[in-house]
Amino acid sequence: MLNPIILEGSKMEKLKSTLPNMLLSLTVICIVASAVLASVNQLTAGPIAASKAASLEAAVKEVVPEFDNKPTEEAYMAATSDGDSLKIYPAKKDGELVGVAVESSTQKGFSGEIKVVVGFDVEGKLLNYSVQQHSETPGLGSKMQEWFRTDKNNQSVIGRTLTADGLKVTKDGGDVDAITAATISSRAFLDAINRAYSAYKSADMISAATSNNNEKGGNDHE
Repeated sequence: MLNPIILEGSKMEKLKSTLPNMLLSLTVICIVASAVLASVNQLTAGPIAASKAASLEAAVKEVVPEFDNKPTEEAYMAATSDGDSLKIYPAKKDGELVGVAVESSTQKGFSGEIKVVVGFDVEGKLLNYSVQQHSETPGLGSKMQEWFRTDKNNQSVIGRTLTADGLKVTKDGGDVDAITAATISSRAFLDAINRAYSAYKSADMISAATSNNNEKGGNDHE
């Protein structure tokens, strides 16, 4: 009969010899996995960036009048009333501004962030919008892409001239019909629109102030 003490000792030695091997194996696996992920990230980063750029250019083209400049190359930031800043893409035809596209977002969605590109003409009228990202409920909040451009009752926001109070759903005292059974998503969408308008007005006031200053002669030393 084998001595139990000898058996126990052999088990402990086997365990001691196996543990370092396991740790070494796990370390190697982690290193290899990290290298693979880094390689995949490098390979996909370019195409993903190109896809996002193409999507943005298409959205700008969709929401503003015909232009002949490159709005994405002339983009600038403008402040919003809540202290944030949004990117504005000026659309020009023969050197004259015909409208702007504003890249806006909100974190107030039912399922997270909503990103939109909103177009305004030079008089501040909302021309069109394009939803770039959302995680809202399919069949409910996801309807925002078309709901707010549908010319039915008070659904559409197209063609509206916004005010400082912004757009609100009827449940909040406004005049925009919310998506059926998706009031939170509707509020969030309008919040993104209102933020876009706020940035547009901010940029418009700066432009007007600059123009007035130039008309007055500008330089006091002359």
